[in-house]
Amino acid sequence: MDEMKEEIVNEKINFSFWKNFLIYAKPYKKSFIFLAIVNAGVGIIDALFPLLNGKAIDDFVVNGTTAGLGKFATIYISLVLIQVVNVWFFITTAGKIEANIAYDIRKIAFEKLQVLSLSYYDNKAVGWLMARMTSDINRLSETISWGLIDFVWGFTMMICIVVIMFSLNVKLALITLAVIPPLAIISVYFQEKILVAYRKVRAINSRITGAFNEDISGAKTTKTLVREDENLQEFTKLTSEMKESSVKAVTISSIYLPIVLLLGSIGTALALNFGGKGVALNIISYGVLVSFINYTIQFFEPVRQMAAIFAELQSAQASAERVFSLINEDLEIEDNIKVTNKYGDFFNPKREAWPEIKGEIEFKNVSFSYNTGEEILNDFNLHVKPGETIALVGETGSGKSTIVNLLCRFYEPTEGEILFDGVDYRERPQIWLHENLGYVLQSPHLFSGTIKDNIMYGDLNASELDIIRASKLVNAHDFIMELDKEYDTEVGEGGNLLSTGQKQLISFARAVLRNPKIFVLDEATSSIDTETEKIIQDTIQKVLKGRTSFIIAHRLSTIVNADRILVIKKGKVIESGNHRELMSKKGYYYRLYTNQFVEEQSKVILN
Repeated sequence: MDEMKEEIVNEKINFSFWKNFLIYAKPYKKSFIFLAIVNAGVGIIDALFPLLNGKAIDDFVVNGTTAGLGKFATIYISLVLIQVVNVWFFITTAGKIEANIAYDIRKIAFEKLQVLSLSYYDNKAVGWLMARMTSDINRLSETISWGLIDFVWGFTMMICIVVIMFSLNVKLALITLAVIPPLAIISVYFQEKILVAYRKVRAINSRITGAFNEDISGAKTTKTLVREDENLQEFTKLTSEMKESSVKAVTISSIYLPIVLLLGSIGTALALNFGGKGVALNIISYGVLVSFINYTIQFFEPVRQMAAIFAELQSAQASAERVFSLINEDLEIEDNIKVTNKYGDFFNPKREAWPEIKGEIEFKNVSFSYNTGEEILNDFNLHVKPGETIALVGETGSGKSTIVNLLCRFYEPTEGEILFDGVDYRERPQIWLHENLGYVLQSPHLFSGTIKDNIMYGDLNASELDIIRASKLVNAHDFIMELDKEYDTEVGEGGNLLSTGQKQLISFARAVLRNPKIFVLDEATSSIDTETEKIIQDTIQKVLKGRTSFIIAHRLSTIVNADRILVIKKGKVIESGNHRELMSKKGYYYRLYTNQFVEEQSKVILN
């Protein structure tokens, strides 16, 4: 799958990638600079404390005097207080930056999801997208706000420690820091291993998120097919992979840390050995020796932190590459600059410049192939008059849904053009068409909330009177008023607290509320009972009056009043006419209708 291919990214830190990413941190440039200064201050003060401790030993302990102790204590306490303030600024500022960057990236990513064409969603699991929008963005913002700033602290502190050590005793500093070259080699080796291990963990985590989503959304199917045990085994296998990969990653990390500690201990031992001899020979003071011992311990703390930061950067880079593969995804359907300048886009529409849709539609020599290369339509032609109702009939895979998807500009023709009122719809913004479109699906989707909320989704500025008027028009008002809380009744997730017919009527009301010029019904009566079908048939007659409409029909009884019925086979129109004309031809439509009529009458008699 495409989403799994995207898990394979660079195995080393790509600094040019991070440089480009800093565009998203640019709005917080001042905060970052302030935070860097604060952290540099924290690092400098941390490096000064061992020096002050050594000075205290030489001046007060060794000399056995308290002269100047008050001044020394004032300086020491002042530095402690400054450090407290610095740490407070560091935590609050970094926290705000983290929250703001996560917000900005999520907003940009969500905006991209709104404008991506349907083809993008064809091969992307919901769980995969959720992982990008949640855990990956969290990892990214956390690393930028905390990791890079910690790097400033660590780097500043290490530089200060090295400078102070050399200023105290050059020879002892060289001996003590002799462990740095092997530490650098070992760090590079282990960080590559750690990156590979954690990248595998992130990849499996995405698959687990997808599996969670599918198992929860498909709970009813699981129960009806008695798939509980098989699902558990599949999920157990996936989580076992996660456990093994996580243990391997942690094991590698756990080997690396003791090596760093060992090298740090060797550095301390060298300081004790050679420094102790220096003290015995009166070459080095006790205070200097104590300072060196403290510095050898203290020096490896930022080393460990920076090693961890590099590991986080590598892991976050994997997250960043996945997030920005979404943000930088090319749009298959995109309005050109000329169109957006004149009419606006999804987020900044210029409605005052939009021409009114009359409803004349023409498919002109249209051909279409999906990304798989399979050709669905070839030189398809169709002219629809304003207010005309077109019904599309045919077997599965004949091209009915493709025609409707092209009409709605969810996809665009590979060849040819689609004209609205004589103008190619690519010369108009997508939102212009979509705002004039009423679409009712075979399986209507309702959002969590009340019935009123779901109907208002069609027009957020609609009044209560508008909602009731739309509901009455589609014959939904009566059943809504019979519910306990009427229009304030909760529909449940996906509308699961309502019947299919009720959900269908609410989706009709939602579409009607927009007062669209074009209506599309995608097998809107195929999943409901006969009684509800009669209600919806009446609804269809009222709703479609005066509007150009397309109906993909499963139950042919719902399209007997259509102005024109097109029988589609392999992307071609093999029969065309109204119900009476097609029945008189006694061709494909006649056989299909007759067989369906006999089947339905048989069910009635048996019942």
